[in-house]
Amino acid sequence: MSQIKRKAKKFVYRTYIKWHSAKRGFLSSLDKPDIAVATPPQFRGHAGIWTPEELFVASVNSCIMTTFLYYAERKSVEFLSYESETEGVLERAENQFIFSAIKVKPKVTVASSDKAEMVKELIELSEKNCLISNSVKSKVKVLPEIKVEPKKDS
Repeated sequence: MSQIKRKAKKFVYRTYIKWHSAKRGFLSSLDKPDIAVATPPQFRGHAGIWTPEELFVASVNSCIMTTFLYYAERKSVEFLSYESETEGVLERAENQFIFSAIKVKPKVTVASSDKAEMVKELIELSEKNCLISNSVKSKVKVLPEIKVEPKKDS
């Protein structure tokens, strides 16, 4: 009996951030517009600027949607609209802040009731297979590079 060999897939995503002033900076990635990011107001940061916390919750929300879109296309399931609200709860646990829960509330509109059950199944499949929510406990390794540059006298 022969076995089919599958080539392992590996994708690498890179972002770059540069501090601007106070508690804010600019996030970028190749061929994409920069995003201003800052510490949230709850931590003496800035209002009106995307925060890491919001981007984290948004990444789960957008992954559920894109996973749903993948399955809907693959299964040829038509729908009229998709929108979703997500709420992430950040709280102190064991002397550190963690997201204890993230609730994703997608609203999908279909043209007929016979599509509703299939959409529900696709949402469940999306929840199970969303790579971002499946990666929430990923190991993070920080590799600093420290540069000493003495101030120049004016």
